[in-house]
Amino acid sequence: MDTTSVTSKGQVTIPKEIRRQLGIRQGSRIEFVMAGDRVELRVKSTPASAPGNGFGLVKSRKSSVPVDFDPASLLER
Repeated sequence: MDTTSVTSKGQVTIPKEIRRQLGIRQGSRIEFVMAGDRVELRVKSTPASAPGNGFGLVKSRKSSVPVDFDPASLLER
């Protein structure tokens, strides 16, 4: 049986082997249910797939630079 401590924010780390067995990963939704004097942890949902990298996740509010933009033109006056 694995034990862990509770942080000042009330957070705990679920042991790696338990996360693996239950398929818990970043983005998983977990439900806590009181069962008498015990707490049950239930996996409500797991993301379809973990992103391979972060490319394309952040969108800029600014317009993109034109393909034919020449930075040297900024030096010309």
